[in-house]
Amino acid sequence: MSMEQIIATVRGFDGALVVVPAPGGDFPEAAWGDAFFYYAPDGRMPRNVQPYGTIVTKDQPGDDASDLDPPGRWRVNVHVDRATFRDLIGEEPRALGRRRDYAAADRVLPHPVYGALGWICVVNPGARTAGTVVRLLRDAHDAARARFERRRGPGAGEPPRSG
Repeated sequence: MSMEQIIATVRGFDGALVVVPAPGGDFPEAAWGDAFFYYAPDGRMPRNVQPYGTIVTKDQPGDDASDLDPPGRWRVNVHVDRATFRDLIGEEPRALGRRRDYAAADRVLPHPVYGALGWICVVNPGARTAGTVVRLLRDAHDAARARFERRRGPGAGEPPRSG
């Protein structure tokens, strides 16, 4: 599955906002070419909310275990709930102890930096992991929508009642 296919899939989720920074915008050069996935039904980037998923296209300082700098390498990152993390990884997020090859492609792994916070990743999703990646992104999108609705509170956005 290509990066463009994943971005197109997420753009199809109701209320999704996909931000892909490019040269000339307000984002730092380090983010150019990456993608950030939010639940934002108004189409505006949320100010105090982290994305529920990302695609990164290059190594960053302190995050180079996936070896993303060679051409054609990229990584999908998705925040998942604890039970899903445990099912996929076989360990608790905050108790990761096994050694892993974070550069391995088409494998579901804990994020090399944010795994303890419930993030998983896949370098270059392929036949083995593409369906899982899409399912996890859909679930993360639905969880972000639920958080958004809880923050808004009951009745938010409804017209006032006349009485």
